Amino acid sequence: MHMQYIRKTFTAGLALLAVGFMVLSSAVQAGVKIQQWQTASGSEVYFVENHDLPIVDVSVNFAAGSARDSAEKSGLAGITRYMMTLGAAGMSDEKIANKMADIGAILGGDFDADRAGFKLRTLSSEREKTQALDVFTKILQQPDFPEDVLTREKARIISGLQESATQPESISSKEFMKALYGSHPYSLDESGEVNTVAKITRDDLQSFYKQYYGAKGAVVAIIGDLTREQAGVIAETVTAGLPKSAAVSAIPAVKLPTQSIEKRIAHPASQSHILLGYPGIKRGDPDLFPLYVGNYVLGGGGFVSRLTEEVREKRGLVYSVYSYFMPMAEPGPFQLGLQTKKDQAEDALKLVKETLDNFIKNGITEAELKAAKANIIGGFPMRIDSNSKILDYLAVIGFYKLPLNYLDEYNRNVEKVTVAQIKDAFSRRLKTENFVTIIVGDPGAK
Repeated sequence: MHMQYIRKTFTAGLALLAVGFMVLSSAVQAGVKIQQWQTASGSEVYFVENHDLPIVDVSVNFAAGSARDSAEKSGLAGITRYMMTLGAAGMSDEKIANKMADIGAILGGDFDADRAGFKLRTLSSEREKTQALDVFTKILQQPDFPEDVLTREKARIISGLQESATQPESISSKEFMKALYGSHPYSLDESGEVNTVAKITRDDLQSFYKQYYGAKGAVVAIIGDLTREQAGVIAETVTAGLPKSAAVSAIPAVKLPTQSIEKRIAHPASQSHILLGYPGIKRGDPDLFPLYVGNYVLGGGGFVSRLTEEVREKRGLVYSVYSYFMPMAEPGPFQLGLQTKKDQAEDALKLVKETLDNFIKNGITEAELKAAKANIIGGFPMRIDSNSKILDYLAVIGFYKLPLNYLDEYNRNVEKVTVAQIKDAFSRRLKTENFVTIIVGDPGAK
């Protein structure tokens, strides 16, 4: 990468960041007014008009995450999304980067099991906006998938996979998802496997693109210095030339484990890395807020959580301990994680399980609930204090078909949670007798 390009990108990025911190978005102060419609090609559009900053943020999300991979071609979804940004309409990856740097625009994106997303941030002035959207549209609609770049990127990915196969964090995460989801596509690693990535061809990328990057089902999110009419033009432009494929089918249902699974893996690291959990909840699940607020008390609230207090502060058995729910299109994982010295692994794991069992059996106190609500509600403005953060929420609301008033109702939904609801939700949704447990760095493992 040329130093001139690095300087351009750094300077342009600083300029946009400086502008972004000049004022708080009016959307934060006055509620987030979301406008929603559908393009002529069948894409869903979610738009927030905000003229405080001379910036436009756009994202386009597709149901093209790693859950669309097969075991034989694991990694294909992620490589397809990434390769789209490395060559389009005859432009090389360097030319794409320089065109964006010249006008201070920033390309980005997201990728997980459910979604493949592309982001653009540009100044709203006509020249900059037009050039940025032109490049962005070509990336979405005319990816070249250059053979030489594919060869290069496959080598890079395989090298990364070989390196991650030696790291206890990566090993435990991969083994946890495999044990938790079995043959379900959520078990597939987002980066693929060494042997599957090696087999991926340019034809595979083109076929995947045509099947999963259609306009039907695509979700366009836009926020910034635009009118509704201008946003409509952008939405039509970035989706009109997408493949005419049929809407993507739903991800298969997740089957809940019917027995416990424990896997112990030897590793030379001085620490044991332990993960345990169970399939959690979907996006939009009615239990989401009771589970979210309850988990803040259990292990999501950092140093004020029960797990930290009991396992780290009182007993000093772990370096870190946490828990979280990851809602997805199908139930994503509820996961507890801890790192500890190898000779303390058994005691730490036992205490974590006891703390969780006590939490599920007895619930939380009114004082804990009050403190959790205060922290969650008090921190909520920071979740939507920039256009880029609101853009991410728009994409989630659109992709998972959440209510348009989701952000407006967020704090009220938190406030409505009761001690009884938390106890009921945890006892119904988490079957600890069927938990998956992965221990990497177990001193007794062979």
